[in-house]
Amino acid sequence: MSKIIALDKSVIPACDVPDLETLAKLVEGTASVEGIGGYKIGLELVLPFGMKAVVETIKDKSDLPIIYDHQKAATDIPALGKKFAAACKGVDAIILFPQAGPVTEKEWIAAGKEAGFGVIVGGEMTHEGYMESDGGFIREGAPKKIYEIAAENGISDFVVPGNKPDKIKQYREFLEGKGVEPVFYSPGLVAQGGEITESATAAGARWHAIVGRGIYQTTDINAAAKELTAKLR
Repeated sequence: MSKIIALDKSVIPACDVPDLETLAKLVEGTASVEGIGGYKIGLELVLPFGMKAVVETIKDKSDLPIIYDHQKAATDIPALGKKFAAACKGVDAIILFPQAGPVTEKEWIAAGKEAGFGVIVGGEMTHEGYMESDGGFIREGAPKKIYEIAAENGISDFVVPGNKPDKIKQYREFLEGKGVEPVFYSPGLVAQGGEITESATAAGARWHAIVGRGIYQTTDINAAAKELTAKLR
């Protein structure tokens, strides 16, 4: 599988906007900015308007890759992986957060790869109350196990929390210790407190900043995109 994002470091706008018209303006205002690597879409657009319409709106303005974040995929039975992959037709890559266990994780990874998608696997999220040590449900060590299983099944692309640079560094060192050259994707930046420069340093050579409100809620989308991509350099 070739690289999902051609650039080693980029900003990926998270397209969590309310309608297709706003989406078109977001893509139009950012697609020509040097350092924009692709677009991430999710439930806010895909549920009301459908995958096909969302993809077509982006492709009309840009040929950059589209990543679908199901928020959160791979949290069901193993057999549903193939149906999920079939429903994602049109995008270039999918994000999985396999909290339903290792059997589901392996089957959904296989289904995504078989369907020709780039597969990105996440283990730790950005928000308060996720990890058990912070009052959440996810036990310590579980994200690392998720990343390990993904690596063993041929995955080199991972979601890590952009507002936790210390964790990014831990996961990078863990994966590199297993012979993986990880490519990281990080939400949790700008609006959730994460700093692009700090997280980029923690992530190493291959890192993509996923930014939503820090771009689409600004008065000048193009200027915001240029300011954020400049921080990668």
